[in-house]
Amino acid sequence: MVRWWWPDGHVDPAEIRREVDQLADAGFGGAEIAAVHHSIRDKSLLDPAGHGWGTPAWNAGVEAALDQAARRGLSIDLTIGPSWPAAVPTITPGHPAAAKELAHGSVAVAAGATYAGPVPPPAIDGEPVRELLLVQAARIEPAHSTRDETGLDPSSVTTVPVNGDNVTWTAPAEGEWLLISYWQRGTGQRPESGPHTAPESYVVDHFSRAGTQAVIDFWTSELLTPAVRGLLRRSGGALFEDSIEIESDALPWTPDLPAEFERRRGYALAPYLPVVMLADEDPVFAYDPVLTRHARKDFWDTVSELLNEHHFIRLRDWAHSLGLRLRAQPYGLRTDAIEAAAILDVPEGESLGFKNLDDYRCLAGGRDLAGGEVLSCEAGAYQGGAYTTTWRKLLLTMSGAYAAGLNQTVLHGFSYASAPGAAWPGFAAFTPYDGKAGYAESWGPRQPTWTHIHDISRYFARIHLIMQQGVPRVDVAVLRQTGYTKTGIGASWFTASGVPTGWTHQFVSGPLLDLPTARVREGRLGGPAYKALFVEGDRFYAGECTMTLATARRLLELARAGLPVVLLGDWSAASVPGVPRDGDDDERLRALVASLTAEPTVRTIAAQTDVPAALASLGVRPDVRYATPSTLLTLRRVDGEVDYYYLCNGRHQENVKPPVAPIDHEVTLARADRDGVPYLLDPWTGRVTRVALYADDGDEGVRLRVALRTGQARIIAIARPGLFSTHPSPGSPGSSASFNTSGSSGSGPSDSPDSPDSSDSPADRTMGARTHATSTDADQVTFSPAGRLLVRAARPGTYTTTLSDGRTVTTVIGPVAAPVELTSWRLRVESWGPGPAGTAKTVHTVRLDRLVPWPEIPELADASGVGTYTARLDWDGSPAYLELGEVTDTCRVTVNGRRLDPVDQLHPVIDLGSRLRRGSNTVEVEVATPLGNRLRVADPEVYGGLTRQPYGLLGPVRLVPYGEAAAG
Repeated sequence: MVRWWWPDGHVDPAEIRREVDQLADAGFGGAEIAAVHHSIRDKSLLDPAGHGWGTPAWNAGVEAALDQAARRGLSIDLTIGPSWPAAVPTITPGHPAAAKELAHGSVAVAAGATYAGPVPPPAIDGEPVRELLLVQAARIEPAHSTRDETGLDPSSVTTVPVNGDNVTWTAPAEGEWLLISYWQRGTGQRPESGPHTAPESYVVDHFSRAGTQAVIDFWTSELLTPAVRGLLRRSGGALFEDSIEIESDALPWTPDLPAEFERRRGYALAPYLPVVMLADEDPVFAYDPVLTRHARKDFWDTVSELLNEHHFIRLRDWAHSLGLRLRAQPYGLRTDAIEAAAILDVPEGESLGFKNLDDYRCLAGGRDLAGGEVLSCEAGAYQGGAYTTTWRKLLLTMSGAYAAGLNQTVLHGFSYASAPGAAWPGFAAFTPYDGKAGYAESWGPRQPTWTHIHDISRYFARIHLIMQQGVPRVDVAVLRQTGYTKTGIGASWFTASGVPTGWTHQFVSGPLLDLPTARVREGRLGGPAYKALFVEGDRFYAGECTMTLATARRLLELARAGLPVVLLGDWSAASVPGVPRDGDDDERLRALVASLTAEPTVRTIAAQTDVPAALASLGVRPDVRYATPSTLLTLRRVDGEVDYYYLCNGRHQENVKPPVAPIDHEVTLARADRDGVPYLLDPWTGRVTRVALYADDGDEGVRLRVALRTGQARIIAIARPGLFSTHPSPGSPGSSASFNTSGSSGSGPSDSPDSPDSSDSPADRTMGARTHATSTDADQVTFSPAGRLLVRAARPGTYTTTLSDGRTVTTVIGPVAAPVELTSWRLRVESWGPGPAGTAKTVHTVRLDRLVPWPEIPELADASGVGTYTARLDWDGSPAYLELGEVTDTCRVTVNGRRLDPVDQLHPVIDLGSRLRRGSNTVEVEVATPLGNRLRVADPEVYGGLTRQPYGLLGPVRLVPYGEAAAG
């Protein structure tokens, strides 16, 4: 999908239809319409009254988008408001449905002194209309002070009566005191980069029914026209809400919070208000550390419950009434995003804000334990990356995230063609940003790399397809007492040591254990079939060994049902979270923990390094195993008796230090079908090929060798022999997300990358459980189309191969020529730039005796566009690999006039097979670039500070011959 940015209602329905067609033709499955125009510097050019969000002009564009999407088979998501967060123009800051905050004021009062005067005003400026909640007095306790917080004595806190706007109070004879006032007021927050409406919209209260109802009411009265309602049933996908970025310089608030807090927590909030207060996002006051932590925990747990109940659940149910799902980024505040992910139809993360893969694993745990299907991601919002972002960078960013459970990508983004005041190459929602290059990227036909978009979109589609097959299988669930995400905080041992040795994990929070789906079957928990539950101290509250009584009871039930549980830390002194309400609660908890630890399925350990031994003693092993620590990331899904493994060499993001090195080692994969054999599913070409070199380790699974470059991904399916010949491969034939069986990869690429060889593989039909190779000293072993084993090597010699029937065979590879570097090229560049009617294209032709970046070629120094490199050579007809080396950005290859399969953009090596004929041959490499180099000179005021990028085919480009012969 793409985020489709509109400059509010300044859109032409005819252009909207064209852009739906552009997305459909490019192989995308949908778009999310969002009113965003940060780049428009002169807001007077906008017309919020006539063309704002929610106006008839906006609705006409939405109707056109939905109608054309229905015609083209796309789905359309709609953002819940203009820009973000959720807001409507029918409220003002003081309205009951508007976002609220609690601000404080204070004045010092010396021992025995009397303060008589106005109630202390808020220390943080804000909306002028405010309401006094209460005034308290508290004695300063220096022992509780921190560098940023004033310590207070909790036993001294008392409510002070107020007379109108004034207060008179005499301090006790000992100590220094503070009078603290608390003021309720609207935040006055408006959606970003407005105005989007007339009157202006204000952010709603996300913690009250009134705030959510204001959203529903506005949609019902202004947006859900009869035409839109009908079209939503045909092509509507989801309502979408961005991350919960409630901007308050004080404490996020809702007027019902005190009453809701007491109802839910069992005690009054007022005595603890000082330590939950915020000013400029920082705490102001503190009691002793333990009490302070517990009070804050109770406060934010209450806020979390209100957000999930009054906002997400109500919006989800309302969306369902329209035939839509609810997709949202349920983080931004200190709330349980894991629980929210279980509530939402489609939880979503983001590549920009998430600090590591555990941030995704939090949302994936909520989705999977609740039985959800999709985890989405806002992908590629690089700061300052406008018109310089490469697809390679995006692929490197996203490859690791798929291993953490992601299976829907929403590209950031696709901008509507034009807008008032927009310069070439068109309106872009986030650039200029503060006058300079903004957030990436405005993908679309304006980009030269769109020339190759089918290769990219089909890669993503195939990854998504596999990641939505069957159900997930995850080794361990990690219990989070506090379900935050977007924190970068991982799990003890598993994040740092478990993942590099094959373990997989997700996070769950206490409320998820009460879901109907959280049941133990055959010693495994829920749909993900977690083999064990790992519990450690609360990572967000000083690592305390704490859990609720309800969670402890549930853990005991799960352990008695046969689920292995590992507790890290000293749980003999466990405490309930939050401020103690009943003096016996801690004792009850400790009694439950004692019963839990007495169960034979439970282990208590003192150190992280004890985790592997504890799991082993419980009989828990990972689905994926390899001998030495590696950067290999994995995810398993099971569909009946078919296993799908996503394998990736990477970490979170694309610029990790030290860089991720290539890997090449054996991996053992568990399988659902004891007789299953491995297949390689290539997400770039859509080919399915039977793996010829592997070891069948019986009940242990299948052991094979995995070699991956940085960020590179592979998909392995394990299924009974012949399955992909007698049953359709994943996806529908001819779709952008289909896989198709083919013969040996050594038989040469298909003629057209758009139509992979869809014929049944003779090898797979006939070989069944026939002999395969288990080891070899050759470079590779493959199956021929007829099912014979072929040995391949880049050097002549005699090679030994061990077969699965126990035989050892030798193969002689005759003379193999040395690799040849291609250095002489004809380069034809179609340079893109501003023209009188949009983009103009100028052709340059140069001769190269060595490959260099375009900026080193005078006539191409500031060029962006599409370049075609042509080399001619004589060849002896030997099969060979074509290694392209370094390329910026996307590329396609044609040999002797026939275009080859799409190129793996992260490892551009193509098996030419017999495509090179004896005698004269022509090799063409088409390279497309971003627009940044051209924009440096086309719009220097905004983009002049960009560094020239090394566009083009940089190489070295080599032909590497190989020999191939039958095994034995």
